Amino acid sequence: MSSLPGFSLAARLRAGTVVHTGWCGLPAPLVAETVAREGFSAVTLDSQHGLWDLAGLATAIAAVRQAGASPIVRVPLGDFAMVSRVLDFGAEGIIAPMINTAADARAFAAAAKFPPSGERSWGPHRACMLAGIADQKNYLAHGNDNIVTLAMVETRTALANIDAIASTPGIDGLFLGPSDLSIALSEGRTLDPESREVEVELDRIVAAAQMAGKIPGAFCASADRALAVVKRGMRFCAIGSDLGFLRAGARAQLDRLRS
Repeated sequence: MSSLPGFSLAARLRAGTVVHTGWCGLPAPLVAETVAREGFSAVTLDSQHGLWDLAGLATAIAAVRQAGASPIVRVPLGDFAMVSRVLDFGAEGIIAPMINTAADARAFAAAAKFPPSGERSWGPHRACMLAGIADQKNYLAHGNDNIVTLAMVETRTALANIDAIASTPGIDGLFLGPSDLSIALSEGRTLDPESREVEVELDRIVAAAQMAGKIPGAFCASADRALAVVKRGMRFCAIGSDLGFLRAGARAQLDRLRS
């Protein structure tokens, strides 16, 4: 695999490096840039449940890149049109929610990868500008290898199709959504991202990814959780959220003032 200038996420993951990404839902590029400058090697912009619009995503992707980190976007449910848009803006990775079947996985890959792996249309002018790619033919030649596609596993249906999803060409990894999976596994009775049922399926997701030669990843509410799942084989961990970081910092200062 040849790395593109300015792209590092895919190469690090394929080399076996564990990647930790901050998670940003607040529609503030400065916040995403700050998370990157504090040392996260990747920052995920959540446009599924976060508050981002397209203009904010374009600005934040550039800010994260300029801070030295890899920008990743979680797109809204079923919005594969946004996949190619944010890749054109310069994102290095895409997380797609609720990938339940091999057909879902193929549709996701088609939007993210150029032929012959997919059907992504041409237009990465901003991506090439941000990465310093002078000859856009290099992006076409090596783009598929440098864009990371992560299919979220969040339902019983996805678990039933886990091997087919993992083996889909153009899908680079599986990403556990533990909260939604806990809801699905409990038939809507429980929200517990570390439930016994989720813990069992976490190992199954890791095994399916490893069997297919793909990247296993998960959302983690805390650094402690990330450290624990890495020991079980996860190599891409999203940690906390910008709102959580802000609330924790404010609470710590107030607790000190009140002590």
